[in-house]
Amino acid sequence: MARMMFMALLCFVMVTGYGQSPLGVWKNLDDTDGKEKSHIEIYEQNGKLRGKVIKLLPAATITRCDKCSGAYKGKSLVGLDILWDMEKSGGQWDNGQIIDPKNGKIYKCKISLDGNDKLDVRGYMGISVFGRTQTWYRVK
Repeated sequence: MARMMFMALLCFVMVTGYGQSPLGVWKNLDDTDGKEKSHIEIYEQNGKLRGKVIKLLPAATITRCDKCSGAYKGKSLVGLDILWDMEKSGGQWDNGQIIDPKNGKIYKCKISLDGNDKLDVRGYMGISVFGRTQTWYRVK
């Protein structure tokens, strides 16, 4: 009986703790005005996570990556990968990059789930201490 209880508890822990995934559609809120700006789909490609804008919401004031450089310059945000090369590292995904369409800069990035419906997205330069975190919310 004790063995069966242990197995049931182990299954529960595996499903709740390790079954969570950042894959899916998330909405982000602007840091300054708190308004919902876009929906971003996080998907897996070649074992790494990527995120692309799939929808701009009415409060979005930026629709193109005009301040970006290189291949991103002037591109529409819809369909644009803004997050890439995220690798699983323990309970988070790290070693990736994220672009901020407001200023066109690319930052190092790490993401981690806060429950099943909140995603903490941290962009930083150099070390993680020098950055900022946004919370994205799962679209249901």
